[in-house]
Amino acid sequence: MTHIRNTVRVVALAAVMLVGAGACAFDPRADGGRGGGSVPVGAAERGTGASDTPGPDRETRAADTPKPKPTRSRTAPSPRAPEPSRTAPRPRPSPSAKGCPQGEYQRAVETYLTRLGGFGTITVDGRQSAADCAAIKSFQRRYDIRPVQGRAGPTTYDVAKRLATTDTDACGAGSGTTFCIDLTRQTTWVMRNGRVLEKPTVTRTGMPGYRTPAGTFRINYRNVKEWSNPYEVWLPYWQHFTQGMGYHETTTYLHDKAIGSHGCVNLLHDDAVRYWKLGKVGSRVVLIGRRPGT
Repeated sequence: MTHIRNTVRVVALAAVMLVGAGACAFDPRADGGRGGGSVPVGAAERGTGASDTPGPDRETRAADTPKPKPTRSRTAPSPRAPEPSRTAPRPRPSPSAKGCPQGEYQRAVETYLTRLGGFGTITVDGRQSAADCAAIKSFQRRYDIRPVQGRAGPTTYDVAKRLATTDTDACGAGSGTTFCIDLTRQTTWVMRNGRVLEKPTVTRTGMPGYRTPAGTFRINYRNVKEWSNPYEVWLPYWQHFTQGMGYHETTTYLHDKAIGSHGCVNLLHDDAVRYWKLGKVGSRVVLIGRRPGT
């Protein structure tokens, strides 16, 4: 009988040891990375954050949070909600557009855009407003001034000034359709029977070494898409008038003054399309002035 009891005790002790061993896992760190220790299951996960304490964007599991023991104390009455304080009303935002910065040429641009007309309501006071911003953005989109952000910066000022100060009568257009180019201001417009048919727009002519000459010429060749042999580039809406020079859509950013054409008269896309529709072989082209630096 005593032998049986001892046998039962040995079996029970072995079972306890097996259950305890099942709650541990091998940890290679216990001996400097060479094995020989144990660590509770889940320690490796905690090391990588898999079972770490929840952060602000992680939910806490109910099993991880100890449940408070119920108490028999009476529930205290909930405090009264605080009355809203009587703060002063917030001032209404100013009429200036949010995210529409004011440029260093604000008043001048306002003045020139008012003179040009057609870009919206503008107040000439040197202060940016929502209406001013919308008008300047409309102007920038029309003449491909980048970025379109409503800021009266140097390029916007330069283009507005050139357009607003162009004298449309200076090219002496007579009867019929005449294409006029002011080389000094780098602007171009169209006259018909002595009246403005297309208002001045921006252009870019020959750079130093490739000066576009002043004079009176006539369009003698047109092609909706001409290939330039010497420069290996397509020239959309090509209208030639002298010495390999003519109107065509620009192939680069028109407002980059560091470069220029090889004598041609560069146009923005929309202007090139308009001029193509208005022009024909025999149309008169008058160039006045001289591009600065050429």
